[in-house]
Amino acid sequence: MVSTDYLVIGSGIAGLSFALKMAHKFPDRTVCITTKSDAGDSNTKHAQGGIAAVSDLETDSFQKHISDTLVAGDGLCDPSIVGMVVRRGPERIKELMSCGVPFDKGKNGQLALGREGGHAESRIVHHKDHTGQEIASTLLDQVYGRHNITVFEHHFAIDLITEYRIYGTKPSKPTCFGAYMLDQNTGKVRTFRARNTVLATGGIGTIYGHTTNPSVATGDGIAMAYRAGAQIQDMEFVQFHPTVLYEGKAGQSFLISEAIRGFGAYLRNQKGHRFMPDYDSRAELAPRDIVSRSIDQELKKYDDPFVYLDCTHLNSKALRVRFPNIYEACRKRQIKLETDWIPIVPAAHYLCGGIMVDSNGRTTITNLFACGECSRTGLHGANRLASNSLLEALVYAHNIFEYLGYQKLFSPSVVMPEWEGMGVDAIQDGNPVGQYRDRLQLLMQDDVGIVRSTARMQKAIKQLDTMYSEIEELYRTTKMNVALCELRNMVHVARLIVEQCLRRKENKGGFYNIDFELVRNV
Repeated sequence: MVSTDYLVIGSGIAGLSFALKMAHKFPDRTVCITTKSDAGDSNTKHAQGGIAAVSDLETDSFQKHISDTLVAGDGLCDPSIVGMVVRRGPERIKELMSCGVPFDKGKNGQLALGREGGHAESRIVHHKDHTGQEIASTLLDQVYGRHNITVFEHHFAIDLITEYRIYGTKPSKPTCFGAYMLDQNTGKVRTFRARNTVLATGGIGTIYGHTTNPSVATGDGIAMAYRAGAQIQDMEFVQFHPTVLYEGKAGQSFLISEAIRGFGAYLRNQKGHRFMPDYDSRAELAPRDIVSRSIDQELKKYDDPFVYLDCTHLNSKALRVRFPNIYEACRKRQIKLETDWIPIVPAAHYLCGGIMVDSNGRTTITNLFACGECSRTGLHGANRLASNSLLEALVYAHNIFEYLGYQKLFSPSVVMPEWEGMGVDAIQDGNPVGQYRDRLQLLMQDDVGIVRSTARMQKAIKQLDTMYSEIEELYRTTKMNVALCELRNMVHVARLIVEQCLRRKENKGGFYNIDFELVRNV
C-alpha cells in the first residue's frame, strides 16, 4: 500500500500545478502523482494556442473577456464562475512566468498577445505554437526537484475507493479514501491510500475515431467518478475543433491552431470560395461551434471529404516565426504554407462538461476534487471559448490548493482493503478489445458527432447498452489490462454523453440536434 496526503491522478497542467503549490507550501506533507503513461504525455503537451488572460488593460478589460466567454457559452455559463476565473487569470500567468515558462514577447518587452475565434481583443499568451509543451516541461522539471512529490509513471487508475469498496454500502454522500492502481511494470494492482484525491485526468477525445487528443484521453477520471457516485453534468457539449489536418485516416490528427485564423487565415471550400462570411459576420473568428457546423455543412453540400485553410496571402516570414511547429508539420507533408492551401476537417477536441465541481474544485464526493478538462466548473457553458481551458486548469488547481491549505488533514480510520482480482483469463486471439474500440469510435463519430438527430442517438444508446453488458462480462472474466480498462471507461463515458444528449431539448453551443432546427423552421 502507498499512503500519501494528496493523491493527484493525472500529469497535465492542472495536476502538476496543484502538486507543486501544495508541496512547496507544506514541505512536511506528501504528494503522489500517478499517470498511466509517461509523465509528459497529456493533453497539455498538445495545446498549441496558449492561455487566454487579460494582460493589456489599455486595450482589453476583464469585462470584455467575461463577455466573450458568456457569448461563446451560449447562455449556459455560470456568470459568477466566469468572472472569478477571468479575474484570477493574470496572477496565474505571472506565476508561470516566475517558474520560467518562456512566453513570447514583443519588441517592447511586453507579452506578445495572439487573437483567436470568439475573442474581441488580442489576449492569448503563448510560446510560438507549442505553448502547452513548454508549460508541461517547465512544471515537470520543478516537480522532479521536490523531495515530497513522488511520480508514479505507468500506473493506471482502475477505480476510486469509497465506502462501497470497504463496507459494501452506498451512502448518499460518499467519501473517497484513495484509488486502486494497476502498476503496468509488474502487472500488480496497488492500493493508494490518500487523505485527499485530485482527479486531473484530462479529456475523452479518443471515444471519437477522429480527434486532436492523444491516445491516453479515454475519459478515465469521469468514468471512475461516475462509478463512485459523483454527479456528472453537461456531457452533451463535446467541442469539435474546426481545423484539423485532413490525412484520410482515423486516430489522433494534427491540430492547426485557431491562432492561425486569428493571424488572418481564410477558410475556403474546394471551389475556392471563402464561405465563413456566408454563415456568420465574424467569419473565421466566430466561436468554434459555429465554424465547425459551417464546415460540416459545406462538406455535406458538396459531398467533399475536406475544406481548405488558406494562408497564402499572409506574410510568410511572420507566419514561420509565429507558427514554426505547424509550418514544419505541413512542410513534412509536402504542404507549403506560402503557396498551398491546407486540407482540414473538424475533429473531436474538448469536453465542456464532466465531473461537477464547485468554485473550490470539490466534487459531490467528500475528499475528492477535480480540475482541468475532466471537471465541469460552469466556465464553458455550452461551448468553450478558445484558450480558456489552460486558464481554467490553472485557476482551479490554485483554488483547490488554497481550499485544502486551510483545511485540517483528513485522517481516515478505515481499514483499506486490498484489490480483489477479477478475471484470470488471458485475452484470446482476435483482440476483441480492439474490435470493440473500433465499433465504439465509429458509432460515436457517425451518430453523436457535430450534427445529431434523436433517432440516431436512440439507436446509439441501444448499441451502447449491449456493448456495455458484453464489455462488463469481459472485464469480470479477463485478466486485468489497461486496454480493457480504457475500453470500459470509454463505453461508460460514451453512454453518459448520449444519455445527456437525449435529455436536452434545445440546441445550444456545441450541441446541435437537427430535429430541433427542423421544428423551429416549420
